[in-house]
Amino acid sequence: MPPPADPDAFALAYHLLQLAYLLVTDLETRIHRPRGWTLPGFRLMFKLWLLGPAQPVRLAELSAMSRSAVTNAVNTLERGGLVERRPVPGDGRAVVIALTGAGEKAVREAFAEQARREGEWFAPLDEAERERLTGLLIRILRERPALGSAR
Repeated sequence: MPPPADPDAFALAYHLLQLAYLLVTDLETRIHRPRGWTLPGFRLMFKLWLLGPAQPVRLAELSAMSRSAVTNAVNTLERGGLVERRPVPGDGRAVVIALTGAGEKAVREAFAEQARREGEWFAPLDEAERERLTGLLIRILRERPALGSAR
């Protein structure tokens, strides 16, 4: 590879991107699409399941999604009867998004299926390897270059 390429960094990025693409495709194809969802839609429901009702702006922050992407996902999930918009008492314009009973049941079932599938994906690694890889990825995410910066 010609300079300034770093072959090791290239190989790491290439394989990480390939793994991420294959994992997302697998989870969406096997678990979420059959339910009429996307992986981002599931991620929103999962966050609501863990945190309880939340305002759309907070969901966008937690999910690293744009507000419009959150709105689109919420609209789809709401049509499916999985989430609902609730008014915030004392603020006539603000709403929170909450799981419905059907949404909570659906996210529990999907989570169990996804957890099983993730276990299959990472079965080639022993516990210590999983912990090490997770720690390294967290470190990269914490120290990543700022978006838009020219490094």
